[in-house]
Amino acid sequence: MTMILNKDKALKIADYLLQIKAVKLQPNDPFTWASGWKSPIYCDNRKTLSYPKIRTAIRQTFAEQIAEKYSNIDVIAGVATGGIAIGALVAEEMGLPFIYIRSSAKGHGLGNQVEGAYEAGQRVVVIEDLISTGGSSLQAIEALKEADMEVLGLGAIFTYGFDKAVSNFSEANCDFFTLSDYDHLIEQAKNTNYVSESDVDSLVEWKANPQIWKQ
Repeated sequence: MTMILNKDKALKIADYLLQIKAVKLQPNDPFTWASGWKSPIYCDNRKTLSYPKIRTAIRQTFAEQIAEKYSNIDVIAGVATGGIAIGALVAEEMGLPFIYIRSSAKGHGLGNQVEGAYEAGQRVVVIEDLISTGGSSLQAIEALKEADMEVLGLGAIFTYGFDKAVSNFSEANCDFFTLSDYDHLIEQAKNTNYVSESDVDSLVEWKANPQIWKQ
């Protein structure tokens, strides 16, 4: 299941995401995702990189939680493209080597999918910016396994908390955690009057049935 290791920090990260509009909530003017789903939320965590205080908080929180969960880590890996910059920052914070995983093998040169210096058997923690269904994250993890690396787990800034993602990670036998998630985001949005009580009801309904919400 999705793991939030620290509730207070999850609420703080959620607050940061709302402050800089890395996450936007518009239950009355929903977004349309590529899948065709109507959604009250849009997430672009790349914005966190533009705010030194916030990217520092994210970097440090990742490092703390990775150290708490895992031991004998050899490498930090970022998932292209959203996980590359924050992954490199986390690796720097922890004094560890960094590699990244392309969405597919490069079509020229060496044809690499995993970029950087690494060795078979090394223990790696993967960094992602966002988990939706987990599909792209798990493709990256599979590429690392094919490179004979031992994947300890994956950490992401944020997840929508879909059951499908939890199921996909479980089936892949891959541990994961996130700094914040949809439930904590809604709690913080309510605490700060970012949304109204009626908005909260609509937001909760979306997570329960995103495919049919306001269709």
